[in-house]
Amino acid sequence: MGRIKSALEIALEKTESVKGDKSSITQFKAKQWGKRQASEFLEGKGDLKKAMKETPEDERESFRQGVFEFLLAQIGLPVSEGDIKKIENVGKALALIIADGGFIKLYDQLAGALGRYLDEAAQYDEAIKRQYAPKLRQKEEELSRRMGREIRIDPFQDPEFVTFYNQNINALKANYESAIAQVKERAQVSFDKQ
Repeated sequence: MGRIKSALEIALEKTESVKGDKSSITQFKAKQWGKRQASEFLEGKGDLKKAMKETPEDERESFRQGVFEFLLAQIGLPVSEGDIKKIENVGKALALIIADGGFIKLYDQLAGALGRYLDEAAQYDEAIKRQYAPKLRQKEEELSRRMGREIRIDPFQDPEFVTFYNQNINALKANYESAIAQVKERAQVSFDKQ
C-alpha cells in the first residue's frame, strides 16, 4: 500500500518548480505606485509629473500603466458638483501620460458635457415629476376617498412612478455613458500608441 501524502506535501510538490520572478514583482509594485500617485494627484496632494520622472526607467511603463488604469476608472457620470473638479483633474493627469492632442481635446469636450450633465439631470428630474404629478394627484385623491382622510404620496414610494422615472433618467444617462465609453476607448488607443 502506498503512503498517503498530506495536503502540504502535495502543495509543495506542485509548487516546487515555481520560482519568484523579481522583475514581475518590481513591475507590479511600480504599477501600484502609479495608481497611488494618480490618487494623490486627484486629491491635490501629489505631483504626478515629478513622481513619473523619479520612477526608474525600467519601471516607468508599469508606473504609467498603473496611472492610466486608475484614471480610466475615475471617468464616469458626476453625482455632485465636487465630481466636476475631479473629472477636470483626471483630464490634466491623462495629459501627462498621453501625448495625443486630439484625445486631450476630446476629453475636454467630454468634461464640459459632464459639467452640463448635472444641470440636465436636475431639469429631467423636475420635468418627470411635473409630467407625473396629475397621475400622482389622482392616486392621492383615490386613496384619500378610500381612507377617509387626506393622503400624500411620496412619488418615490410609488412603484409606477419609480419605473417611469428610471426609464427617463436612464435614457439621459445612456447618452452620456456612450460618450464616456467612446472617450475611454480612444484613451486606450492613444495610450497604447505610446
